[in-house]
Amino acid sequence: MSVQHITKSNFDSLVKSSSKPVLLDFWASWCGPCKMIGPIVEEIAEENEEILVGKVNVDDEMELAMAYGVSSIPTLVVIKDGAVAARAVGYRPKADILKLLDL
Repeated sequence: MSVQHITKSNFDSLVKSSSKPVLLDFWASWCGPCKMIGPIVEEIAEENEEILVGKVNVDDEMELAMAYGVSSIPTLVVIKDGAVAARAVGYRPKADILKLLDL
């Protein structure tokens, strides 16, 4: 499955109501570590149909970033059954991200 672009307007329908675990990547276009982790997040999305992967641009969706306490980027947030199950701040290798998801 491809990465979903998450906004305030589609957050409830895609994330809150998801029956799958959700991996959210909070990022910005000017962030170097975000550019490094982006391809890894996209690879995880393509390889794992059992999860929903979404990217949240913090410059465009500041309200969502604030709601999830994002103060540094990249921040990865795993949501299961509508609640935050795990989070990581900064660059992480693929294996560490998969551990967050319990994959």
